[in-house]
Amino acid sequence: MRERLPVWFQARCGVEPRTVGAVAIVLVVAVGFAGQQYWSARPQPVTAPAVITPAPPPVPASALAPVATSPGGPAPPGGARIVVDVGGKVREPGVRRLPAGSRVEDALAAAGGVRPGTDTTGLNRARVLVDGEQVLVGVPAQPQPQPLSPALPGGGGGGGPGAGPLSLGSATVEQLDGLPGVGPVLAQHIVDFRTARGGFRSVEELRQVNGIGERRFADLRRLVRP
Repeated sequence: MRERLPVWFQARCGVEPRTVGAVAIVLVVAVGFAGQQYWSARPQPVTAPAVITPAPPPVPASALAPVATSPGGPAPPGGARIVVDVGGKVREPGVRRLPAGSRVEDALAAAGGVRPGTDTTGLNRARVLVDGEQVLVGVPAQPQPQPLSPALPGGGGGGGPGAGPLSLGSATVEQLDGLPGVGPVLAQHIVDFRTARGGFRSVEELRQVNGIGERRFADLRRLVRP
C-alpha cells in the first residue's frame, strides 16, 4: 500500500525513528512533571499543638505549718494576748498569758485543772476572759471582811480607810457576791454584762443586768460605782 502512494506524500507523512524517540522523551518528562505536581499538591495531615497547662504556684511553708491553739501555748502570729491571774483550788495557781478571746475553761486548763472535790457550781467556765482579770476557784464568797459594810443603808458612818463604793468595772464575782441581795449567780451575770459591754459607763446600767429589778437596784446604787 505504501509503495503505491506518491513519494511526496510519503515524505510528508513519514515519521523517522529519531523523531519518535524525541517525542517519547518529551511525553515521559511531561508525565513525570505532572505526577510530581499532583503529589506535592495532595492534602497533608496537620497535628494540633499540645496544650501546656501552667504549673500551680508553690504553697508557702507558713500555710502548711500547724497553728498552736492549746491554752498557755505559743500564740498565733500577730495574735493578741491577755494576762489573767488564776488562783484558788487549782493545781498550778499563778499568772497565765492566754490568747485574746480565751474563756475561763482555758485559764483553768493552763493552771493544771481544778483540784479533785472542788465545788465549781457558781463558776461559769464558758465566760470570755478580759485582760487583767482574776479567776478564783473554790474560795469562800467572802474570804476577807468587806469594807463596804459602813456604807450600807442605816449603817454607821465610821468607815475605815479603803471603805467606799465597789467598782463595777474591776470587782470579782466573789466581791459582788458580798453585796446585799446579790448571790453567786447574779454576781456572775454582772461580770458577764461587764465583759459584753466593755465595762460600766454609769451605775444606771446596772438595771439592764438580768435579775436586778428596781427594788434591788435601789439597794445597790449607793454601794457601787462604774
